[in-house]
Amino acid sequence: MAELGSQRLDKWLVVARFARTRSLAQTLVEQGHVRVGGRRVTDGARKLRAGDVLTLALPHATTVVRVKSGAEKRGSFTLARELYEVIGGEGS
Repeated sequence: MAELGSQRLDKWLVVARFARTRSLAQTLVEQGHVRVGGRRVTDGARKLRAGDVLTLALPHATTVVRVKSGAEKRGSFTLARELYEVIGGEGS
């Protein structure tokens, strides 16, 4: 796990396993399916910090998560699950 001071939103979505690739993560963000702190974000380069609350309107469910940390590369589901806490939505 890594500090979040420099973790891009699109990269975090991939390492946390909400998107399979960076380009799919960028598409999710650009199409307005991601909110940070309740505000729609359309820039995948936005920096995340621990404690940020994301609302993810994914094809299979809408999930609300609190970011706990980041990672340099995509790992197992178990490792990815340590990067966030589910706090609401259909995925809780």
